[in-house]
Amino acid sequence: MKVAGWIAAGTWPAVVQAMRRRPASDELVLVAVADESEGVPTGPLSGLMGRARRASDTAAVDQLSRTAAQDLLAQAVAALGRPCEAQLRTGFTEREVTAAAAAIDLLIVARDGDRTRLGPRSLGRHTRFVIDHAPCTVAVVWPGETPGLDSIPAPPPDR
Repeated sequence: MKVAGWIAAGTWPAVVQAMRRRPASDELVLVAVADESEGVPTGPLSGLMGRARRASDTAAVDQLSRTAAQDLLAQAVAALGRPCEAQLRTGFTEREVTAAAAAIDLLIVARDGDRTRLGPRSLGRHTRFVIDHAPCTVAVVWPGETPGLDSIPAPPPDR
């Protein structure tokens, strides 16, 4: 079975831990994305960067994003401690992870939203997109302690 883990800042240790539990016969892939869409502000927000903004500013931010993603991926490979393929992708995070999922059987992702309670807000926007669109089975893991059932809001009073 080919299994991929999405390596993202703040949640990757939980993904690596889940991947360590996979059988030795599984082919493992770690996927990290340098999201160049979240770089230098554009449109009305570009004024926040000053009037003398140059095209090289975007290139510098993109390079920082690639370097950070590469460093994160290297940490995850080392933490996994077993042979794996490491993929550094560039583009829109949710689209790149979904595209990577087309070539695998199981994708492991971690919750990256509100981790204090159970529910849909425990998923960030990129993770929600990936779960909804991945063309494979998706396993969702909790980074850290899983909240208890008491974190679910009470039902409406009329029920």
